[in-house]
Amino acid sequence: MSSRPLVAVTCYLDRASWRAWNDVPALVLHQSYVDRLRAAGADVVVVPPGPVPDRLLDVIDGLVLTGGPDVDPSRYGQPKHPTTDPADPLRDETEISLVRAALEARRPVLGICRGMQVMAVATGGTLIQHLPERVGHDEHAAAPGRFGRHPVRIVPGSRLQEILGDEIDVPTLHHQGVVTHPGFRVAAQAEDGTVEAIEKPDHPFCIGVQWHPEADTDLRLFTAFVAATRTAGVSRDVTTTSQPTTTS
Repeated sequence: MSSRPLVAVTCYLDRASWRAWNDVPALVLHQSYVDRLRAAGADVVVVPPGPVPDRLLDVIDGLVLTGGPDVDPSRYGQPKHPTTDPADPLRDETEISLVRAALEARRPVLGICRGMQVMAVATGGTLIQHLPERVGHDEHAAAPGRFGRHPVRIVPGSRLQEILGDEIDVPTLHHQGVVTHPGFRVAAQAEDGTVEAIEKPDHPFCIGVQWHPEADTDLRLFTAFVAATRTAGVSRDVTTTSQPTTTS
């Protein structure tokens, strides 16, 4: 039996072209997510948008919600802003269901960019649909398909501070942000006040970050997450093996 924890990672269902195939439906995920998790000591299973098997939470040790298109604003009671991406109802439903199931099962969760926003929406939170209208600049998403960088101040006493220290320079590419986040506390902010991380204080490990740690070489966040999944895996195994058996 492998001692490496098994982590579920969400992905896109999009149209793609490769080799002899042109513009066909495909599951898409940046390889960097897998690379960072493997380097931190985890094995990875990619979960596509669609119905989530009930047994999934019985076999995984943690969940990573990846970046991607904007969450449908109807899920947090707002009309669509002109800059908001077209809705992806299947992915929204899959990831919101996964977050809620993982929280209930107390599996470690790491949300990245869209993933942090999904975490907030799944617990009744709201988003701002176009940050430049609030902060007055485009530094969070300077150019399509290219990461910018900016400093982030981490809240003293937070779990994130234990992992990353007081301040970190992060890769960034997002035009939306979290406004309200029931059940979570703010763990980091940008200089302009944008919420850059949230965490759930009553959970073994549930952290969302607005930046893209998979696009950086700093493995500390992934290492801390994988360490938490090891503990969760041990607890799950103990619970499973301690269940009473019946005979007929």
